[in-house]
Amino acid sequence: MKRIAITLLATLLLAPSSAFGQTRSRSSKPKPPTAAQQTQRTTQVRTQGAQQIAEQIKNVAKFTYLMGSITSTIAAVDEAAKKNEVSQAGVQQNEQRKATVKSSFRGFREGLDKLEIDFRSTPELQPYYIKLAGVASGAASAEEQANANQFDAAGRTLLNVINRLADVLVIMRQ
Repeated sequence: MKRIAITLLATLLLAPSSAFGQTRSRSSKPKPPTAAQQTQRTTQVRTQGAQQIAEQIKNVAKFTYLMGSITSTIAAVDEAAKKNEVSQAGVQQNEQRKATVKSSFRGFREGLDKLEIDFRSTPELQPYYIKLAGVASGAASAEEQANANQFDAAGRTLLNVINRLADVLVIMRQ
């Protein structure tokens, strides 16, 4: 009997301790956020969205303001070129101005596309996406007008884009 007790004791001491441990591992699942945490996150995301819209408004408004004098210069040089009153260098410089304006329109369209995607893919901003949807297409229309050298019409279209962005910003602040 002593031999059995000693053998049993030796077996218990030499056996790996994991064999006697729990066989089911415990997993700690993350707790769902509390209502206060969820409200704080929603407010934070909404504020960031509003800041993105405000930044777009600032950029487009500044460009629209500056575009007035640029398009006047472009139109004057185009008119003078028709009468052969401008040097070839002046015509080339005018074409560079046009290209710069057109690339700016493309940049605004791309920025507004990204803004729409951000609002559509962020659950906290989706309620505002309905009002925001279409601003990128407005910028695309302005880009098409600029590509057709209709800079005044493109500027007016950008003003409509600014108005739409401002409307969304007002709704977000309510």
